[in-house]
Amino acid sequence: MHIVILSLQVSLPGCASLKEKRQRMGGVHERYGRNPAIAVCESGQQNRLEASEWTFVVVGNERQKVESLCSEIEDRVQRTVDGRVMQARRESV
Repeated sequence: MHIVILSLQVSLPGCASLKEKRQRMGGVHERYGRNPAIAVCESGQQNRLEASEWTFVVVGNERQKVESLCSEIEDRVQRTVDGRVMQARRESV
């Protein structure tokens, strides 16, 4: 069993409200929360409008598949969120 914790820090310049922040994050929780191999939560920066931090716990039997899924998450968040991924950190458990 392989487990990777992926943390993404996202900058949301010009975000003026909590409603706008949720819209700009584009349903990250709903999109990835459906996959049984992924647990996801907003893990930091909840009180800041112009930033957000999300943590994904990715689990799988094959290390390559887990790493591939982490890369897919990073790429998709970068493409679909109206903001910019400032930092991506992976930690193998």
